[in-house]
Order: sequence, then structure tokens, then C-alpha cells
Amino acid sequence: MADPIAFLDSGIGGLPYLDSTRSLLPDERYVYAVDRANFPYGEKTADQVTAAISGLAERMISREHPRLVVVACNTASVVALSALRQRFPLPFVGVVPAVKPAAALSRRHRVGVLATRRTVEGQYLRSLIRDHASDCTVVSLPAAGLVEFVEDAMESCTPEQRTARVRKEVDRFRDAGIDALVLGCTHFLHLEPEFRGLLEKEGIVLVDSRDGVARQVQRLLDEADGRKKDRSGPGRRAESGPDPRPDTMYVTGDWPIEDRYRFFSLQFGLELAGSI
Repeated sequence: MADPIAFLDSGIGGLPYLDSTRSLLPDERYVYAVDRANFPYGEKTADQVTAAISGLAERMISREHPRLVVVACNTASVVALSALRQRFPLPFVGVVPAVKPAAALSRRHRVGVLATRRTVEGQYLRSLIRDHASDCTVVSLPAAGLVEFVEDAMESCTPEQRTARVRKEVDRFRDAGIDALVLGCTHFLHLEPEFRGLLEKEGIVLVDSRDGVARQVQRLLDEADGRKKDRSGPGRRAESGPDPRPDTMYVTGDWPIEDRYRFFSLQFGLELAGSI
């Protein structure tokens, strides 16, 4: 049985990225960790985020021995990806705002980025804009409270309530005249239908990095397969049949697991396996 692909986030935000990768690579096993003890990352200092995600990665690596880890959080990727790669001897894939494809899609050369405060204020986003959207006006805005809304309240809200919450963000960008909006926080993808429905009426295209992350995971695994074949014969897909172990979700913190995590684990086909 092959070792799994691990996804790490402060909460449920990375689940759409796991789902997208699983669609591309359905024969793999997946494990997901929710760092509820340190949620949210977006309002923490860089040092606090690095310490939190490094500790989570260490526990997940010790428990599940993944062959690859996806840091399924824009804030943690922007702040801590380099430190993780230096500390742990396995591949890490980050999730960063999809500024490059948004700039390519924008006809008005006006792009919006909706993200956490830490991402908006960080040097990494400024570097992405400089390198990939220098011919665009980029409006980067933090979404105060939207991560918490997705994590704590979304599943109990009506469609009308979710749409009303998203409209507050869309209105800010519509007034700025953008025609492409980057969802620069993984949590926001849980509200993709609401964003897309409102943005399409304004002629604004919605952009995220799920496909790019899934393809990068595939590329790194295929590279590892190639090296393994060179050394010892068949790669991982030829080693055995489907892995009988379930795709799994863990949470941090030693208090009782809230019902919302049971809801999301079922929604994304994961077995809730307790604390890590």
C-alpha cells in the first residue's frame, strides 16, 4: 500500500483542493488535517503561522508518512513554505493566489485579489503582482471575518444568507472596475457558487489555483515514480490494487470535535479519525 498525499490547513479551506486533486488522481489515498487549535492563520504573525504549520506537518508526517504534503492554505504557503521545505525531506506543494492566470484573463487589465490580511500585506503577493501582473492594476483587499464565516457558520446558513455575505465582498471589487477576481484564500472556495453567481452578472471572471495545484501534485508524483522505476522496477500505480484504508480527516486540539467537522468530513468523503 502506497503512502498517502497529505493536505494541511487551519480549517476546512483546503478541502476543495483535496477534492480537485482526488478527481485528477483517484487511485491515491488522501489525509487531511484541520489545525483548529491555531485557527485562523490569517490574523497571526508570520512566526506564529510558521510554528503552527510546522508543528502540524511534523505530527502528520509522524502519523501517516505521506509521500507529499500540500499546504492547502494561502497564508501558510506564502509565509512558511520555504521553511517547511528546508526542515522536512519530502515534497511540499503550496497554494498561492492565482495572479498570473487572472492577469492573462483580464481584458481591462484590472484584477482583484480577495485574501486574508496576512496575505494581502505580505511581500509574496507583491512579488507575484510584480512578476506576473505588472501591466495590470491589482486591487488587493482583505476579507475581514469571511474565513470565520465559512469555518463556523456557513453550513447552517440559508443560500440567501450566504449570498448576502458574499455580496459585501463582490460590491467592493465591482466598484473598483475589475474584470477578474482571484480567490486568494482556500476557505473562500466553499462559497464559489455564490461568488460565481454574483460575479457573472458583473462580467467578472472568478479565478483560483485548484487545477494548478492538482497538476503540480501529479507532476511531482510522476517524477518520483520515474526515479523509482529507474531504481527498482514498477512505480506506485503498479505496486498493488486500490488502498483499502479510507481517506481520513484529523483535527488538532484535545476538546470534543464539533459537528461541523463531521458534516464536512462526510461531504468530502473523509473518515473523521480524531485528534492529531
